[in-house]
Amino acid sequence: MKANNRRWLPALLLVAIALLLLLSMSIGSVALPWSELLSQLWHGHESVNTIIVTEIRLPRALLAAAVGAVLGLSGAALQGLFRNPLAESGLVGVSSCASLGAVIALYYGFSQFAWWVMPGFGMAGALLAVLALFVLAGRGSSITGLLLAGVAINAFAGACIALALNFAPNPYAMSEMVYWLLGSFSNRTLNELLFALPFLLLGSVLVWRQRRFLDALSLGEETAQTLGFSLPRSRLLLVMGIAASVGAAVAVSGSIGFVGLLVPHLMRPLVGHQPGRLLSLSALAGAVLLLIADICVQLVARFSAITGGATAELKIGVVTALFGAPFFLLLIVRLRHRTT
Repeated sequence: MKANNRRWLPALLLVAIALLLLLSMSIGSVALPWSELLSQLWHGHESVNTIIVTEIRLPRALLAAAVGAVLGLSGAALQGLFRNPLAESGLVGVSSCASLGAVIALYYGFSQFAWWVMPGFGMAGALLAVLALFVLAGRGSSITGLLLAGVAINAFAGACIALALNFAPNPYAMSEMVYWLLGSFSNRTLNELLFALPFLLLGSVLVWRQRRFLDALSLGEETAQTLGFSLPRSRLLLVMGIAASVGAAVAVSGSIGFVGLLVPHLMRPLVGHQPGRLLSLSALAGAVLLLIADICVQLVARFSAITGGATAELKIGVVTALFGAPFFLLLIVRLRHRTT
């Protein structure tokens, strides 16, 4: 079947997201009577069950879907921008700097003042990453310049995080930083979701509006300029959109790898290798993937609780790495076969 005929894919992914949201909300230590719960929600009656759904399970599920969508979208956009199938949000240093901002908040204890301090530091870190990216790369920078600047920023932020872990004031602070860096949606509330949502939406819209530029760029920079696109302006808007959305995602969920790398590769053969069209499908598939990963995390936690196993919840960054690393190795093998 030709890629252009797969018009049903977005609808299929949306249905999958809706079903996974329901499944995610149904998992937990308390079994919910859904008919009674829906009646209580409809009539506005507050109960323990409505609080569990609206304050705990729904924000967690929605945050997993939103963060997955943003990571998938940003991965597809960066792979189109750099015309490199190995590009993802970590490549431009945004994820690392957002993580560094949150680690600084944990290191100095600022996160104890209010729930929004740590996400705020994370987003400030993402903003500084973008500023540093364009200062280092210079005005009218080339893609190679942006890439090298991103690698340098990424390495610097990684070194600073390692330094903070090395000189952590106490073992508790170090474990807090390590657990946060592994990524999780546990204990996230409606506050974190509402805090991040405007930046997730704003960044995603900025990226989405550059879809025609990405299509033109796939034909070469000269062709894109001939078609009327301003390369510096389009790159700036694209990177700013990625910084806003990924920075907000990392700020509320921690560092979650491989989604931005894995999802575009899975969707690309289905859209006929069109970078612009890949954006929306990667966003939907990213939401599906991260919802599945979070459901796996919750099921492992339930199984451990029933069998009396480990009490600590498996971190979602570990799950995505377990799924993503074999795929990454497969990608390397395929690239090697193509070049030989």
